[in-house]
Amino acid sequence: MYVDAMDLRCSSCDLAVDPLSWACSSCGGVLDVPRIALEGSPSGEGVWRYLDWLPVSGPISLGEPVTPLVRLPWDGVDLTLKLEGALPTGSFKDRGTAVLASWLKAHGASSVVIDSSGNAGASLAAYSARAGLKCHVYAPASASPGKLRQIAAYGAELHAVPGTRQAVADAAVEHARVTGDAYASHAWHPMFVAGTRTFAFEAWEQMGVPDAVVLPVGAGTLMLGIAHGFADLRDAGLTDRVPEIYAIQSTACAPLVSDGPEPVEVVAGDTAAEGIKIAHPPRGRAILAHATDVLAVDDTALWKARERLHLSGIYTEPTSAIALAGLSALADRLAGKKVLVPITATGLKSPA
Repeated sequence: MYVDAMDLRCSSCDLAVDPLSWACSSCGGVLDVPRIALEGSPSGEGVWRYLDWLPVSGPISLGEPVTPLVRLPWDGVDLTLKLEGALPTGSFKDRGTAVLASWLKAHGASSVVIDSSGNAGASLAAYSARAGLKCHVYAPASASPGKLRQIAAYGAELHAVPGTRQAVADAAVEHARVTGDAYASHAWHPMFVAGTRTFAFEAWEQMGVPDAVVLPVGAGTLMLGIAHGFADLRDAGLTDRVPEIYAIQSTACAPLVSDGPEPVEVVAGDTAAEGIKIAHPPRGRAILAHATDVLAVDDTALWKARERLHLSGIYTEPTSAIALAGLSALADRLAGKKVLVPITATGLKSPA
């Protein structure tokens, strides 16, 4: 169901905002898209199979496939992996970007800007090329070289920023302020989360509703899409339950390992899980509200899990592997349960 531009509203004060806004102009809050009733039957395959369940029309596509499932024994858990690296740019980010780019193009954007540790930037660069949008990507100078090369290959203008991940975000926001380019942040823009709901829809059609989903969480856009997507399916009467959701962070940057409803203040340290090194997730409250639990594991556990995956034939970037390290820590709790873990990106992203 197409969503009218004026239905884009602040999650805190309910102010209706301009369709190219990324945050509330009044209070600075994150924006939400109204809940969409799941009407009609999906048709086709991939992300746009669910076009009637998405808030856009006129989809921009790179031929997104249905990503495969792989069963894998793991510490007594009934584990299924969903290989998101099969998407066009090699990561789950394409689910959100396909919808976000379609929205921005439909509402008159001609140039976009994003800050990213790599995968979201590569995804936006690719879909911008497809849509005919000028794209600027601000990325950490220390990001994986393969990701930076991929961004540049799509014709985006790459701005490598030294310093912290927050410095990268600040530079991108300032670019948007000065130039008027649309800030297409996957962490902030609600259309990105609307697109990641398709992970839940697709998994439901492939395997039903798992007992639990375990995944890496930084900005939380995939986790929130999964939570919203399964809730939408339940509310439509298509299933009678939602899965437990376990968010895995790195001990080097774990603002969501909190005893309360608010993220805690952290200083991000070094971790191979660069995709979740987000010290101040904009949707932190929502993540904590939807997560069954949040736990952090260190890089030693990450590398052990990654090696196990590789020796099982699954080539993944380090950020994805941290979810399996977390699953090992949760093994007693999840024993005998049907657990789904998204392999969020291919190992070709970070071969070193």
